[in-house]
Amino acid sequence: MLEKQPDPQQPKLSDPPRARFWLIVIAVSAALLYLLAPVLTPFLFAALLAYLGDPLIDRLEARKLSRSLAVSLVFGALVLGLLLLLLLVIPVLTHQFKGLLQRLPDYIDGFNTTMLPWLRDTLGIDPDLFNFSQLRSELLKYADDIGNLAVGLLHSFRESSDAIFAWLANLVLVPVVTFYLLRDWDLLVARIHDLLPRRIEPMVSALARESDQVIGAFLRGQFVVMGALAAIYSTGLAIIGLQSSLLIGMLAGLVSFVPYLGLITGIGVASIAAILQYHSLLSVIPVLIVFGVGQLISDLVLTPKLVGDRIGLHPVAVLFAVLAGGHLFGFFGVLLGLPVAAVIAVVLRHAHEEYLRSIFYSD
Repeated sequence: MLEKQPDPQQPKLSDPPRARFWLIVIAVSAALLYLLAPVLTPFLFAALLAYLGDPLIDRLEARKLSRSLAVSLVFGALVLGLLLLLLLVIPVLTHQFKGLLQRLPDYIDGFNTTMLPWLRDTLGIDPDLFNFSQLRSELLKYADDIGNLAVGLLHSFRESSDAIFAWLANLVLVPVVTFYLLRDWDLLVARIHDLLPRRIEPMVSALARESDQVIGAFLRGQFVVMGALAAIYSTGLAIIGLQSSLLIGMLAGLVSFVPYLGLITGIGVASIAAILQYHSLLSVIPVLIVFGVGQLISDLVLTPKLVGDRIGLHPVAVLFAVLAGGHLFGFFGVLLGLPVAAVIAVVLRHAHEEYLRSIFYSD
């Protein structure tokens, strides 16, 4: 039986040229991302919002709502949430941060008069080791500068027409791009799927589905957990009377994307704030109760129901991806770091499975 000979008229791309081609594509894409990062940032932010909202739109469509109506409802909810964040939460955070800086000199005086004698009498620590007089004077000057910071920023903003144009452009661009991406998200995904070479389409589709599960579990689940923890911590700290409760609770909630980092950070910052405010080590006990209750709610209720075991990313990998992306590309890299890390993790997991089935492992 004769073997089928290859068609001499059909060009054949060997493996080394194909590998070089994809390496060149990856290198050029990375260079373009680096150069265009400031321009692409609002588009990526809009894409993330659309990615978060698309599953809800699909659920509304399953309830016999039209795509246009579902997009309008989800888009309105996203805009309303962002407006509430800008109009309610951020001004309160700014006010608490300014008040914290203004109270720091009083905290230092209280530490000198209350805690230093206790440290000397109980632990035998020399009070001269803590010389806060220069720090206090610097903080007083810095607090005054903070009070005039808004005026200075407004003055600088007025003098820079480029900054005004860029800010207004992004303010308009993000909602517009988000709306169109929400409306055409399924169509865009289908078009990208149709562009895939048929030879690699099954593998790429499988990797994309698994990457979507990883990214979706984190973005949709962990972000809700972060917001819930921020609300729990802020409310609990406000109940025990701690000043700057919203500031500390939001900080602990935001860094809780790495498991237990928010707990450790929140306990540390809130304990220091409680000691400086109440001048007693016993004031740490209510802080521990607040964060203990919040962590129990997170471990037993929030994380199992909203996130589960679908993330598949080690906490160190999450932290490294965010920090590395921010270092390389700024805020654009922070937004892009986690999805890239999720895709890399999925590819490495499949590569490891292929290696275990290969002759290189069995030999």
